[in-house]
Amino acid sequence: MLIKTKEEIKLLKKGGKILGEILSDLALECRPGVATWEIDRLAEEMILQAGGKPAFKFYKNHPTEPPFPATICASFNEEIVHGIPRRDLVLKNGDMFSIDIGMEWPASPTKRGLFTDTAITLAIGSVPAKTRELMRVTAEALEVGIRFIKPGVNLADLGKAIEDFVKSQGKYGIIRDLSGHGVGHAVHEDPWIPNYYERSLEKFILKPGMVLALEPMITLGGWRIITASDGWTIKTADGSLCAHSEHTVVVTAKGCEVITRRPEEK
Repeated sequence: MLIKTKEEIKLLKKGGKILGEILSDLALECRPGVATWEIDRLAEEMILQAGGKPAFKFYKNHPTEPPFPATICASFNEEIVHGIPRRDLVLKNGDMFSIDIGMEWPASPTKRGLFTDTAITLAIGSVPAKTRELMRVTAEALEVGIRFIKPGVNLADLGKAIEDFVKSQGKYGIIRDLSGHGVGHAVHEDPWIPNYYERSLEKFILKPGMVLALEPMITLGGWRIITASDGWTIKTADGSLCAHSEHTVVVTAKGCEVITRRPEEK
């Protein structure tokens, strides 16, 4: 992982603030009867108006694979990440819905911008108590990770802190085949940042200037995953509900700074 310069961090903070505001505005539009395609259209408009570029649109996992066709990842209920917005996918009462959004900022035809990444899981209308509790545990797991970050901490212990918290809350699954990641010069950078203890990461020590995207993905069942026929949407293998929360953070001299906070979080 490259240490970001002071100037790069300054730009990342500006872009992250804008992205947090955009996600906050999008969340207000998520209500029964609204198509996920409409949320996606609004997201792209907001990013472009802010002088940015959608980070996920046309993204490829591999040069031979089809590109992701949308600005946001729109995932429902048992879907974990990478859901594709569609005109015929309409939010309904009782759904749990997550928006994952990334932005390159500032956008320029001659120079690449810097990337931030964030996600939120929302209750659409009235949802069962166990669904709201899942959302709470997932959001708080992210905050536990954020509070743990400081120079000298290793990624194995960071994952353990998140894992220990989730286990303390009840019988929840922690997705193991998907993880957080570095971010900044690209939407996905090293290192791999799992939400559980991974011994091999004891040697990866956090330093000031590192930029991380933390993103717990927590289920009401197991941790195994499957990929849908569209080639992108990833679901829980057992069909259990899954919530997802994410922020981009910068490691500072004494701890970390969350740069994608939404206005209502402050």
